[in-house]
Amino acid sequence: METIRLTMAQALVRFLDAQYVELDGRETRFVNNMFGVFGHGCVVGVGQALQQGGHSIRFLQGKNEQNMALAATAFAKQKNRTEIIPCVSSIGPGAMNMVTAAGCATANRIPLLLLPGDTFACRQPDPVLQQAEFFGSFGQTVTDAFRGVCHYFDRIERPEQLMTAALHAMRVLTDPADTGAVCLAMPQDVEGEAYDYPVSFLRRRVWHLDRRIPTAAQTERAAAIIREAKNPLVICGGGVRYSYAGDALLRFCEASGIPFAETQAGKGTLPWTHPLNLGGIGVTGTQSANRIAQKADAVIAVGTRLSDFTTSSKWLFTEGCKFVTLNICPFDTVKLDAEPMLCDAREGLDALRTALAGYRASNGDDVKAERDAWLKIADGWYHREDPRGLTQTRALGIINEFMKPSDVAVGSAGSLPGDMQRLFRPGERDTYHMEYGFSNMGYETNGALGVKLACPESEVYTFFGDGTYLMAHSELVTCLQEGLRVHFCLFDNSGWGCIENLQNNQGEDTFGTEFRFRNPATGELDGPLMPLDFAKNAEAYGLKAYSIHTEEELKAALADALKQDRPVLYDIKVLPGSMTPGYDSWWRVGVAEVSEMPRVREAYDSLVSHVKDTRKF
Repeated sequence: METIRLTMAQALVRFLDAQYVELDGRETRFVNNMFGVFGHGCVVGVGQALQQGGHSIRFLQGKNEQNMALAATAFAKQKNRTEIIPCVSSIGPGAMNMVTAAGCATANRIPLLLLPGDTFACRQPDPVLQQAEFFGSFGQTVTDAFRGVCHYFDRIERPEQLMTAALHAMRVLTDPADTGAVCLAMPQDVEGEAYDYPVSFLRRRVWHLDRRIPTAAQTERAAAIIREAKNPLVICGGGVRYSYAGDALLRFCEASGIPFAETQAGKGTLPWTHPLNLGGIGVTGTQSANRIAQKADAVIAVGTRLSDFTTSSKWLFTEGCKFVTLNICPFDTVKLDAEPMLCDAREGLDALRTALAGYRASNGDDVKAERDAWLKIADGWYHREDPRGLTQTRALGIINEFMKPSDVAVGSAGSLPGDMQRLFRPGERDTYHMEYGFSNMGYETNGALGVKLACPESEVYTFFGDGTYLMAHSELVTCLQEGLRVHFCLFDNSGWGCIENLQNNQGEDTFGTEFRFRNPATGELDGPLMPLDFAKNAEAYGLKAYSIHTEEELKAALADALKQDRPVLYDIKVLPGSMTPGYDSWWRVGVAEVSEMPRVREAYDSLVSHVKDTRKF
């Protein structure tokens, strides 16, 4: 057997450099870049391997471990899971910073490879700098925290263990039914230890993303349910996008006349202008989608996790509504007591279309009326003006109308995802990029880097609030470093407006959700609002920044930004509370069962009433 002597880290880099994925006959290199924040251990391990060469992987310098991993997650999502950016860190806090991003990737079913440093496998220098000691076991380290948020975890304690660990990591990363975060913890001494690796381990390896075809029996059982339905509805989830099944969904809906609604991950897969497109569904959904959903007697859920935001905490659909699920993941197929089709979305939709030849839904007139009514409401929000200042929905509308069809919109948390699922009108396919499985504050600011790396030819506009910016924005500097023009749209409403809105809607007064000075007279955080100048902050980093208070200032800034050769930030001062409300939806939250506050008691009574009308499974 031919071998080559390499350190574990050198072998890891060469292995990753040789990995490819194949889908529908098209091969793609799986790893072209690697993020890293170097510290002790990894800088002389993986860092040395990257610097030494003999590979084609480009190093990207992250500024914070969580934030670079969020950028890597967004990159893989925008690439429809056909390419990843592994993330390298040191031990201790550097490793722990990536746990949140791991949870984000796993919740969204996005491949993310994390390579945190770890304490010495030999245990001789213990306790080393940044090592947390666990008195019950020397074998436990802080990287065990990744076990709870990763789909695969391994600790490489001998250099030869890399071979099985790397193959299983790739198995999970390239499996659409089981993908998510993968962690290979690397003790810092093992990173530098050498082994005679078989050359065959480092060969060019292709992982095939084969499409799973539904069985004839599965297809017929699902078709039988749909044939009996008069008011069916399709839910288009992220799996439609990842399996490139948009055209198949369009053929299915047009052939059957069944309307479709979109999850946050599925939005933008098909044109918003299509007459069967009812828009977003659920808690942040449109009036049209939610009203049709409440009348549905059959729902075909394609590539969706059926989260509480999609189902309005299972309240949106009647007990008599039957579900059919098309999903590659067995875990998702049986939700809501559905009839499962365990299959690739494209293959399943084409099979169902054939099985339902001649079938037509009966709710066409209702669908048209609801859609037409909603579009008028949406136009009203996009053009709503307020003499007190710029509203959030008006600012969003101005930016949306300015963007070109190929421009990509990014979002994740706060009230903006609700406004965007209801109102935003994407251009070309895959230009709406929303992380709403984890609703990870900071994804927007840092994920925008990953999206821009994934599609450098497109303008990337990312939408977030002042609360998100204060939490995590380090990779703005990386955008500047890499010469990437990203448009950072900061909506400043002086606090966590989304949570304040939830708080108020559940009978509570505003408390702890606005950014105010502490009042010496009361001792509470009820002093004046804090006048934060985010434009100056961004300018200090080197970005081009704009302070915006009016429509005219926003329009001028958008036009001027396209002349810049660097990232830009729009500091948009919007009126608090100027987001869209919910439409024919409900979201279950844990309201206090007992309270001295009358409005809270009313909110709890409302909760009890809604729970009575909610499907149990």
